[in-house]
Amino acid sequence: MTAAGLRATLPGLAASAALATAAYALAELPLLRDTLHVGVLLVVVLLGMALAPLVARWGGLTPGLRAAQRPVLRWAVAGLGFRLSLGELLRIGRPALVVVTLATFGALLFSAWLARRLGVREKLGLLLGVGGAICGASAVVAADSVLQGEKEDSTIALGLITLLGTLGIVLYPWLGRALHMSTFRFAVWDGASLHEMAQVVAAGAGYGKDAVAIATVVKLVRICLLAPVVFGLAWWRRSRGGAGEAKVAPVPWFLVVFVVFTALNSSALLPAPWLAAARNGDLWLLAVGMAGVGVQTRFTDLAAAGTRPIVLGVVQWLFLAAAAYGLTLALVR
Repeated sequence: MTAAGLRATLPGLAASAALATAAYALAELPLLRDTLHVGVLLVVVLLGMALAPLVARWGGLTPGLRAAQRPVLRWAVAGLGFRLSLGELLRIGRPALVVVTLATFGALLFSAWLARRLGVREKLGLLLGVGGAICGASAVVAADSVLQGEKEDSTIALGLITLLGTLGIVLYPWLGRALHMSTFRFAVWDGASLHEMAQVVAAGAGYGKDAVAIATVVKLVRICLLAPVVFGLAWWRRSRGGAGEAKVAPVPWFLVVFVVFTALNSSALLPAPWLAAARNGDLWLLAVGMAGVGVQTRFTDLAAAGTRPIVLGVVQWLFLAAAAYGLTLALVR
């Protein structure tokens, strides 16, 4: 990056960092942390969305906000590998792994079919499908890097997933108790079907402390599926690329880094303090990147998208939740 480009980028990056700092402070408030169990990533997205009309008046922030939404957030997605351990994944048991895998890929196929039936734009349908089935906003960003959809496609997908996942934080513990689910079954269902990691943890905390650890590991299994799915999208996009369209790398660089980080975390070569620092740093990068996403996501954009994408997002979530619940009852003891 040239010196001029760096100067143009710094104001927007500074604004994203400021929003991330504010979100960290807000997320520590007892009401949000202990009562609502809302994580910093959800807070920063909602804060950014609330401030979007104000920030939009300063055009000089745009380059930095885009940098936060693209390279910074992609590094943060790669850094999720420091949270994955093959040993932890194996410890939750084969039935839970089967639940996650079948429910996730079933939701992806169902979403693609429903998007065509509803007449939703192909790339928007894929972004909603990948984001809802795997890991929310991070999956949307990863998929958008290879699909290269319109700007409003990622905005709509991010906004819908944020709103639906927030609703799930409230609904899941209530439904789990109404259905008399054991802690382990609830945790598997929670991790296999709710959108964001922060939302999974929040819903698990609403059910009990023991549910949080299990649900987190189950959710990490879904995050593991991000790499093969985005690899597949990249190859599909290249096979369909037409004249004048931007070329897409067959192997997105940040997914390669994701796999390397996962291998490092699983190898036990890194000291525990280093891993803790890497995870904390990655959470900070996620917050900065999601601030850029939130500021460029407006509620008016969601309204302008019409009802079809909303129907797609809601029905796909219901399908995933029902599939994960049925599989959990059938396979998990």
